[in-house]
Amino acid sequence: MRYVSTRGNAPVLDFRDATLAGLASDGGLYLPETWPTLAPATIAGLAGASYVDTAVTVMAPFVGDSMTADELRALCEQAYGRFSHAAVTPLVQLDHDQWLLELFHGPTLAFKDVALQLLGLFFERFLTGTTERLTIVGATSGDTGSAAIDAVAGRNGIDIFMLHPAGRVSEVQRRQMTTVLAPNVHNIAIDGSFDDAQALVKALFNHAETAERYRLSAVNSINWARLMAQVVYYFYAAVRLGAPERAVAFSVPTGNFGDVFAGYVAARMGLPIARLVVATNVNDILHRALSVGDYAKAGVQATPTPSMDIQVSSNFERLLFDLGGRDGAALARQMDGFDSSGAMRLTNAQREGAATLFASDRIDLDEMTMAMRWASDEAGQIIDPHTAIGLAAARRAGVDAPMVTLATAHPAKFADTVERATGKRPPMPLRVGDLFDREERYVTLPATFEAIAGYLAEHATPKS
Repeated sequence: MRYVSTRGNAPVLDFRDATLAGLASDGGLYLPETWPTLAPATIAGLAGASYVDTAVTVMAPFVGDSMTADELRALCEQAYGRFSHAAVTPLVQLDHDQWLLELFHGPTLAFKDVALQLLGLFFERFLTGTTERLTIVGATSGDTGSAAIDAVAGRNGIDIFMLHPAGRVSEVQRRQMTTVLAPNVHNIAIDGSFDDAQALVKALFNHAETAERYRLSAVNSINWARLMAQVVYYFYAAVRLGAPERAVAFSVPTGNFGDVFAGYVAARMGLPIARLVVATNVNDILHRALSVGDYAKAGVQATPTPSMDIQVSSNFERLLFDLGGRDGAALARQMDGFDSSGAMRLTNAQREGAATLFASDRIDLDEMTMAMRWASDEAGQIIDPHTAIGLAAARRAGVDAPMVTLATAHPAKFADTVERATGKRPPMPLRVGDLFDREERYVTLPATFEAIAGYLAEHATPKS
């Protein structure tokens, strides 16, 4: 399998090198050169398969010759052996046609663990036997940071620098990052938004001197390997609800567009998906883009769903590239225009292509709260506010198919918001119960390239 950049001017790489690179050298994102497909009989055969077996079947075509199926299986067994539920991503029924797909049974209680536990092992596997040292630079709106840090803390050959917006993540999210005191972990709080943090990370990758000095890589969903691992749970859920004989719909709480794009990949691979509902909070750039073709920045509003407080959704570029005829030069011009003006219009091909699979909805605070109350009162389920955004959109989507809402985080990560909405305070799982007693360590820096690059120069290990 070969990987190409969405902007058409970076080297074509294999899976190993695309994983280690993260972001393409031309500023684009890597995608498979072609989409592999699974036959209906193969998909049907996954109905009785374990999560690990499903993962190997779905991911093997993307991994190609970079490792054997047995090597891939061993890494999957190691990654998912740390999850607290034997099913890894279990389904929970809410009513006759609404389901939750619980993605929070990993070590940091969020869906990011499903991919990042595996990505950390990929990094280690690909670096073993070399003298290379990887410098991971990432931005987080809450959950990516803790999941990535847990996945690589203490691993040989890796340093991680994680940026988060100061005061704009929950206390649990912050502590899950800042209480990891491994020497290869560096937490940076920036005086700015997640979009500022994400822009700084991209600037580091695109800065020639920094890229020359360090072997940079990414753990955000700009890294294809992370997104690839998220494709698996769409297959795992759908076959348990009747696929491929019956189509299944998914509602996805959406910020950076990676999780819902994984659903698009599953559909391209042959999984019958009736609809992908992109559920946004009031930071609704994606809803505006998909409903009226207007992809334009607005001011980021802080909400009780911080992982969705985003106005630049990096993975949307992958969809625009695929729907726009995979014309890298045209997509580069389109994204350059967006970078300079903060706005762009989707082409007719992009809008019409998206409409065949995607729907979108904007959920405000009151609607989020009502969804949390409904889940508690009517279905006996306590859900986090991000999941509530997805559920609110799912319940009014009007899709004639089983509807699965991705439950992206454990409710205890947002206990105050949950308690205000439902009157019930979710307890912290025992495996992280001492979180508030642990020592924290992080630095606070201005949201400037000079500050972040200077910190990197002081603490990162250059290429050998």
